[in-house]
Amino acid sequence: MDHNATASVEEEPLEFRDVEISREPIELYKILKFESMVGSGGEAKAAVAAGHVIVNGNVETQKRKKIMAGDTIEFAEEKIRIQLSPNSGQENHDVTGTTT
Repeated sequence: MDHNATASVEEEPLEFRDVEISREPIELYKILKFESMVGSGGEAKAAVAAGHVIVNGNVETQKRKKIMAGDTIEFAEEKIRIQLSPNSGQENHDVTGTTT
């Protein structure tokens, strides 16, 4: 048996899904809630407090962590990358569901 040849099954890394926001910063738990990564705001806060959310590669426990464009968020099997909407200066419905 050739010890240099290993049969390994590599899982393909999950791709980040881009999420546009119309203003920054936005609180971490709100993104989890409005992107349907959790069922409610309370569930989002609990997930963050328990250390189940990763922001920019690090475990994040601040529920109200200010998220900016360019930040990445990982929770469960989902990965998202935050982008600032190109028309962020115009009236737009942002991820929080409010009109700006």
